[in-house]
Order: sequence, then C-alpha cells, then structure tokens
Amino acid sequence: MDDLTQLAQTLGERLLAVQAQVSTAESCTGGGIAEAITRIPGSSAWFEAGYVTYSNRQKTRQLDVSPVLFDQVGAVSREVVEAMARGAQARSDAKFSVAVSGVAGPDGGSAQKPVGTVWVCWAAAEHRFAHRYQFDGDRDAVRRQTVKAALEGLIRLTRGEIPNQG
Repeated sequence: MDDLTQLAQTLGERLLAVQAQVSTAESCTGGGIAEAITRIPGSSAWFEAGYVTYSNRQKTRQLDVSPVLFDQVGAVSREVVEAMARGAQARSDAKFSVAVSGVAGPDGGSAQKPVGTVWVCWAAAEHRFAHRYQFDGDRDAVRRQTVKAALEGLIRLTRGEIPNQG
C-alpha cells in the first residue's frame, strides 16, 4: 500500500470514528485528493463531494469565491483557499473540507509565487487553517506532495489538532 493510500485509509478510519464527512475543493491537484480518498472501499461513508475548480470562473461558480479576490490576491493565496474550503463545506454540508490552489509547473510561476508554491486550507465547522508550502520537484512531485499534505492535515484536524503542525 503506497503512502497516499495509507493516509486515505487512516483518514477514513478517523472520519468514521468521529462520524463526519469530508469534501475537497481542488485546483492544482485536479481531483487527486478525492481520488486518493475514494481508493478506499467504503469511502462513501465519509466522502461527501469533490470539487475540481481549475479555472477562477469555476471557483466562483461552484464554490462562491468572490471574483474580486482573484484581482486583489490571485488564485494562489490564503484568501482564495479559505473561500474554497468554506464553499465546499457550504455546498456539501460536510463537517470537514480541504482546499488547494498552487503553481504545479513547469510554468506559471512568478517571483512572488514560484513553481511549487501551494496554499492549502483545512476547515472544520467554522474553523479554517491555511498554510503556504513551497514544494520541490516536477509537476507530478508538487501535486503528490500537495495531496499528501492535504491528507495529513485532515487526519490531524479529525484529532482536534492544528492541521499544519506536527
């Protein structure tokens, strides 16, 4: 069993233990977090919905992210992933959500947001925790590291811990 499958299995066990469901809001991972979660048999008991909102337009349409944010701070930002996480929770009624937006590469980076920059936001009820990562490697490596960080943070969140510490 690979590390992502093991993390998804652990997440499923935790969600069952706390009788809660999770939803995902993904941009740079293109559904990779939802795919990892749904590898696990029985995941319909804890996985509510996955939103792949690659374009800013879809972040607005599907998750109610204010279009003003894209002009003010850009899609790869704390504010946008927090809004995405909030939107995923509101649309799905899941207790937990995770949202990701980043620059997976090989192009699209800037001096302020180089390739490998990823924002992740984990949400539980009304609480949101966002963290900026700077991952190394090619596109696949950045996406895989993002999925791993998202799952690890969700596991911590289901334990009542701060997701981006530990």
